[in-house]
Amino acid sequence: MTKSSLFFLICIASLGCVSSAFAAGNVAAGKSKAATCAGCHGEDGNSMAPIFPRLAGQNESFLVRELTDFKGHLRSDPSMEAFASALSEQDIQDLSAYFANQKAIVVKASDDEYVDEDEEIPVTRELIAQGEILFLAGNEKTDVPACTGCHGPSGSGNPSAGFPKLKGQFIPYLVKSLNDFREDNRTNDEGGMMRTITKKMSKAEINSVSAYISRLR
Repeated sequence: MTKSSLFFLICIASLGCVSSAFAAGNVAAGKSKAATCAGCHGEDGNSMAPIFPRLAGQNESFLVRELTDFKGHLRSDPSMEAFASALSEQDIQDLSAYFANQKAIVVKASDDEYVDEDEEIPVTRELIAQGEILFLAGNEKTDVPACTGCHGPSGSGNPSAGFPKLKGQFIPYLVKSLNDFREDNRTNDEGGMMRTITKKMSKAEINSVSAYISRLR
């Protein structure tokens, strides 16, 4: 067993009961509370702004954890912390249930899409192919594990372990998220798992795997 495999078994075991600790949310109640979220994430969680995450169909346990972490200032973002601070535990359950039960709308990728517009790095077939290898097999030379271990071969995540669904997210959001972990700007990952992984990834790997994930449907 490799070091990365053992690391993931420990992390998965520690997260295995994350969803059982929360009461069930009410979808109808969540819908009535979600109006404030629409400006960034879309009325039904299908954000059209590339920098904001798409919440529709996201794993409920992950949404609960993230909102709870924003409320407790364990995850830093001024807008989200301000919003979450006013939420009760039931509000968090209801909102998470609502967005988790919405259907994710498939967004067709643009032919002239860029991973990084400032550096003018275009999304190419070669870049996507490189990302596919990293997502499915990892990088043994640098001990970067395959993303499938936690997020599944289709990017659907693992609800029981609290791992998020990645497929359908926009490239800018994915790149920012990975870089935030890499630079310790996001620190609410269990056991520092994502921070450990991303510190071993090159910028090119972050770009390529983000491009590949964004194409998963």
